[in-house]
Amino acid sequence: MAEDYVIGIDFGTDSVRALVVNAHNGNSVSSALREYPRWKAGKYCDPSSSQFRQHPLDYLESLEAAVNEALAGCPASVREQVRGISIDTTGSTPVAVDRNGQALAMHPAFAENPNAMFVLWKDHTANQEAVEINKLAKRWTTDYTRFVGGIYSSEWFWAKILHILRVDGQVAQEAFSWMEHCDWISAELTGDTDPLKMKRSRCAAGHKALWHPDFDGLPSEDFLVALDPLLAGIRSRLFAETSTADQPLGTISRQWAKRLGLPDNVVIGVGAFDAHMGAVGAMIEPYALCKVIGTSTCDMLIAPNEEVGHLLVKGICGQVDGSIVPGMLGMEAGQSAFGDIYAWFAKLVISPVSALLGEDQAAELEKRLIAYLSDQALLLPVTENDPVTVDWLNGRRTPDANHMLKGAILGLDLGSDSAKIFKSLVESTAFGSKSIVERFKKEGIPIHEVIAIGGVARKSGYVMQVLSDVLNVPIKVAAADQACALGAAMFASVAAGVHKSLPEAQAAMGSGFDMVYHPRPDVVPVYQKLYGKYIQAGNFIENEFLVSQLIPEITN
Repeated sequence: MAEDYVIGIDFGTDSVRALVVNAHNGNSVSSALREYPRWKAGKYCDPSSSQFRQHPLDYLESLEAAVNEALAGCPASVREQVRGISIDTTGSTPVAVDRNGQALAMHPAFAENPNAMFVLWKDHTANQEAVEINKLAKRWTTDYTRFVGGIYSSEWFWAKILHILRVDGQVAQEAFSWMEHCDWISAELTGDTDPLKMKRSRCAAGHKALWHPDFDGLPSEDFLVALDPLLAGIRSRLFAETSTADQPLGTISRQWAKRLGLPDNVVIGVGAFDAHMGAVGAMIEPYALCKVIGTSTCDMLIAPNEEVGHLLVKGICGQVDGSIVPGMLGMEAGQSAFGDIYAWFAKLVISPVSALLGEDQAAELEKRLIAYLSDQALLLPVTENDPVTVDWLNGRRTPDANHMLKGAILGLDLGSDSAKIFKSLVESTAFGSKSIVERFKKEGIPIHEVIAIGGVARKSGYVMQVLSDVLNVPIKVAAADQACALGAAMFASVAAGVHKSLPEAQAAMGSGFDMVYHPRPDVVPVYQKLYGKYIQAGNFIENEFLVSQLIPEITN
């Protein structure tokens, strides 16, 4: 049998990883990770206003370095036997492009302009635009939000585009079209970046851009102009058709073949979002909830169209035919912050140490803090009187997106030490996960099992145990430590024709599971009662928010 290799490239929030995989047995030959240098330096971001932008050069430079490093770790013959490359990215992470599909930030005039860069998934500067989209959608003759849970999010395509157009006239004038990161970077590798001709990811379009066949593609021109005249004409410069990730996008350009030292016939697949390809790498099956757990979470679920295609699941991040596995209805939910909440608490503890004792002391503490707090929290009893935290520190993604909501910690007293507070934070992220599971069940979508992937899933046994306790189901952790990149490699093998279908690729390349967490019977009923308090606290916070929003309207 010929040796065929594929490369899965996974663009995360902080770094990109390239994974070289044997397409016939799934063996990982080599991998490499590169952090984004400008992002790491904190450039173009303002957390206080929830602005998070990434420069296209971070993506291009890091991709080249990671792929070359990964290939350098392989036998020399592997380079000539690479058949395909597929890419996953964060999303919705769109960018303004010129007529040729070049990101505006690549032009000297926009090189330092954050509005001309990629608007990262976690950027919430478009909260107001999301509110306006939702209000218009509810009174329009066609509800364009009905396939995305009935609520449009500030983390998504149209809200971000409209916000940039409103705040930056120069970008608005020069932007011919807009591209998701997964579309742009994949097209870059082919050298064919014409925004009017290139294939667009169904995953990105269906979940974030309100694309659906029932709408003949994107929302109508009349709807977009009614939302804001600044959107006039953009629809015709975007796309009407979409492609699933098992399809080829094109072949690698001569320039990129030379930069990566690869043959000029390497097939580049259609891109998709990281969580969706990660679910494929984790061997997702119908009615198995796959949780991609990192700084935030994405919860992926697939089901046969003929069984659930008639349902409209409220409050999730969309249901799209073929967005995860071609031929299956793909559903997405998730939490806006998970690991980020633990990182916030660690920073809260460490910042005074850094200021008072120096960075060296703080750095040493940072290495050990989360593991120490996890060990201490595990020793604590679980009681009905424990503090309860609401996990909306970065707003709420699902169920029922609202990124203007805030988190809270309730039930503190003078005995509440750092371990107790950390325990409450971990429990809150598990309660947020449970609210998603309960929504799926309420809407008629059964969940037969839970699969977990991502950094938190593999590194924090305490967090995963609490999650199993709160959900009251076993949780299987995928053996692949880079499930997203592996999923991308599986798609690359199909796009390049090594495998005939995605199920065939999964059967050949999958690596199974290496850990299972089981709920502890003694704490399950206690967590059920604490979850009730979490729901009550969340309802109170949301009601207070609604009142605060209503008062200005009454006053005016």
